[in-house]
Amino acid sequence: MYGTIACYITSGGSRVIGESQVLPPLPLSLLEEALHRCRTTGRSQIYAWLISQIQNLNN
Repeated sequence: MYGTIACYITSGGSRVIGESQVLPPLPLSLLEEALHRCRTTGRSQIYAWLISQIQNLNN
C-alpha cells in the first residue's frame, strides 16, 4: 500500500516481511497505516484505532 516497511535478510538474499516476526499474526501493514494516520490524527485516537484493529485480528 505505502511501500516496504520491513524485510528479512538471509545468506541467500532478502525478502519482504508482511507479518510481525515478534507479534504474529500482526500484519505490518497495520502498523504502517497507524504511522500514516499519525500525520492527521491525535495519539489517543490512533491508539484506540490500533487497539481495536488488533482485537479484530482474533475474530
